[in-house]
Amino acid sequence: MHDEFLCHVTAYGVCDGRRIGVPLGTYRAPTLALALWWLRDRASWIAERLDPSPDDDRFPPGALVPVADTVPDVPGVLRAWCADVGRQEQAADELADGRLLRIAASDDTTEYEMLAESVDALRMQRTTVGLVEPVA
Repeated sequence: MHDEFLCHVTAYGVCDGRRIGVPLGTYRAPTLALALWWLRDRASWIAERLDPSPDDDRFPPGALVPVADTVPDVPGVLRAWCADVGRQEQAADELADGRLLRIAASDDTTEYEMLAESVDALRMQRTTVGLVEPVA
């Protein structure tokens, strides 16, 4: 079992013809449960900022309007991932097995990427790279 997990959330967009990443948060989770909790929390945080509730009294009436059905629904994708118990269990299995977990959703301008990986798996990869020499 892997004990610690590095979690990252990044938004990627194009600026001046180049793909630019903007970090939205990093967390070193001491347990698998906390890693998944943090990823769900960040996904919910992004979804709420992209698609706030029209009933939120911080916005004047009519300030928020629905978008066309053809617009990619990043908030919906993120909320669905948070609510899907099966996908949460699959994510937990991947992390527990030492594999990189990647959840991504994108719209016309931005890709939102959430990554998590085991600190132990990262250490093992670094050690293996140093121990293996190419044979000519």
